[in-house]
Order: sequence, then structure tokens, then C-alpha cells
Amino acid sequence: MNKTLRTWLIRVVVLALVAGGGFAGWRYWQSSTFKTLDQRYQFEDVGKGDVTQTVTANGTLNPVVLVSVGTQVSGTVRKLYADFNSTVKAGEILLELDPTLFRAAVEQSRGNIANATAALKLAQANEKRMRELFGQEYVSRQDLDSAVQQREAAQAQLRTAQGQVARDQANVNYSVIRSPVSGIVVSRQVDIGQTVAASFQTPTLFQIAQDLSNMQINTNVAEADVGKVRIDQPVRFTVDAFPGRRFEGKVKQIRLSPIVQQNVVTYNVVVGVDNRDLKLLPGMTAYINVDVDRREDVLLVPTSALRFRPRDAAPEPKKAPVSTTAAGGEKRPRGNAGARVYVARSEQLVPVTIQTGLSDGKMVEVTGGELKAGDRVATQNRIADGSGGASPTGSQQPRVRAF
Repeated sequence: MNKTLRTWLIRVVVLALVAGGGFAGWRYWQSSTFKTLDQRYQFEDVGKGDVTQTVTANGTLNPVVLVSVGTQVSGTVRKLYADFNSTVKAGEILLELDPTLFRAAVEQSRGNIANATAALKLAQANEKRMRELFGQEYVSRQDLDSAVQQREAAQAQLRTAQGQVARDQANVNYSVIRSPVSGIVVSRQVDIGQTVAASFQTPTLFQIAQDLSNMQINTNVAEADVGKVRIDQPVRFTVDAFPGRRFEGKVKQIRLSPIVQQNVVTYNVVVGVDNRDLKLLPGMTAYINVDVDRREDVLLVPTSALRFRPRDAAPEPKKAPVSTTAAGGEKRPRGNAGARVYVARSEQLVPVTIQTGLSDGKMVEVTGGELKAGDRVATQNRIADGSGGASPTGSQQPRVRAF
């Protein structure tokens, strides 16, 4: 082989090696740069199902009838006949106050009655004598009128003394506190030896729940949601004491009085609860869901698909609302024409405009648009390093540069 041929062969081999290395590098660059849609985005299939729109709120469980038992007289607690969780009947004694001072007042008032009775007898006798003497013209009309006035004053004093006795006897009776209703004692505020003072405000000694098998939830619903709530709507709720159990109730009342706190307006919605098993206790916090509307067998799309935007998409320009001309030439704004989702079609991410309906927070009803069951909608951007995980924020995660 001559020198020229050998040189030519060497050049051919070198060119082949360079071409092969370049092609392999190009294939590696292509595979690492141009990823499939599934590698770049996370998708979910569009399907049909049921969606229920709910109104959520927090509230407190309370007995339907909660009676606060107080006292009309002041005194020292001498005996207690009821305690927490005691079952009592109407008229049953709950406690007794020391009646010593009240009984002493009764005896004093009875002495005043005896004194007033004696004074009345004397006044009546004087009046009788004066009438006899006036008939014989031994005394003047003025003397007779004075005797009549003294008799009437004595009668008034007797009635006053009798009223004082009745009041003092009532205070003796009030020193024995009785239950006004049948129920369960849920609160006791006093102990033996404690002094209670009844002044302008009656002190609370006991609280009695009339019937714990029927309870209610008092909850505050925002003014934006209260218009969707109706009487007898079903309510589902949970309590922290039973995290794995769902309880049920019905809307019983929507109170018209607004509650305003820090310029936020809410309304008290009362939910009736059947508590036959007595699992629910007064004061528990209830987390309620009121079913206000429902759609069955409708096309559903995840709410995350409505918030999704591709990482490499250009920012969308703000569109001015389309207006319609009403009678008289007045311009009225028309609402949003629809929402946008991104659908995988032929290895391309295609934006599709849809109209939405009810939402339960996770899924949204599709009422119109070019979306059908089986379509794959993008919900998140995947992490750019090709690891297959989804970015929690839907945006490209920053890379840490190694040195």
C-alpha cells in the first residue's frame, strides 16, 4: 500500500469517528432537552361524576333548652342536693340557703301584725264610743271624724304588717332553690358555705339542659353564602371528639339579626341535631357542611387544571369585559366568557376554553366548551430536572449549581 492510499484511509476513519461522535452527542442532547408531555407536565383524565356544592362553617353544640337557675335572695349555701350531671325533676330541691335571718324576719313581721291588730281594736272601740256620744250631742262632728280616721289608719297598718309577713315568708321559701324543669345539670357555680348575693342581677347557681337527646348547632354563615341556605337542608358535620364519624342534621332556623365583627357580616344559622345516643356534648365545636346544590353524571374537571399555566407560556393579556347595550343606551358589563384549560392532543398542549358550573373545591362541573370525557388536562408543571416529581407551586424549581 502506497503512502497516498494510507493517508486517504486514515482521513476516512477519522471523519467517520467524528461523524459518529457528533451524531451520538446530538442524540444525547435531544433526549435530555426535548422531553415528552408526560415528562414535562402532570395530567388527569376528564370524566363524568357527581358534584355537590357546599357551604362550610364552624359552630358550637348547645342544648335546645338551657335553663339558668338563680336566686332572688342573698344568703349562705347550707346544703347541696344536686351536682354536675345530676338528673333532676321539675320542682326538685337543688340547694338550700341558710334561712335563719329570713325566719327571724317572719317572726318580727308577725309581731307587727299583733301590734297592728291591737291598735285596730282600740281604734274601733273609740269610734264606737264617739258615735254614741255624737248621737247624744256630747261631742262634735270633728271628734267623730278624728276617731274614724284613727280606725282607718289602724286598718292600713294591719294590712301593711300582713304584706310584710307575706314577703318575709316568700323569702323563706326562696331560700330553697328548686329546679324549674326536668333535665340534666350541666353546670354548678356554687359550693357549700359560699355566700351568694342577689342584687340588680340574679346570680346563676345551676344550668340545666332540659333534653340532651335533641341539640342544636349555632353557627355563623358569611353573608355571601347565607342566600344559598334553606330551611330543612341536610347538614353533615364532624367534631374533634369523634374524628372518624360524620353526624347529620337539618337547618332549623336562619336568624335575621346580622352579626358584624370587624366589618364582616355573618348570620346565625341554627342546625337541629338528633343526639339520641348522647355522644355529642354541650360546647363541642362542630365543623358543618351544608349541601346547597348538586349535579349528577356531569362532566368534571379538576380545579387545579383551571389554575394551571404552562411554564413556557407567554403571559396572557388582560381582556376588557365585553359589554352589552341595554335599553336607553346604558352599557352593562357581561361576565367572564369562560375558563381556560390545557389539553394534551397529538403530543401538543392545546388551550381549550370551557364554561364552568358547580364546584366542590376539588372538581368543577363543565357546562360548555370543546372538552369531552377521556381528554387529558394538565394540572401541574413537573420539575425541570426530569425526576418525574411535580412542582408544588407549578413553576420551575431553582437548581443549585455545584462547584
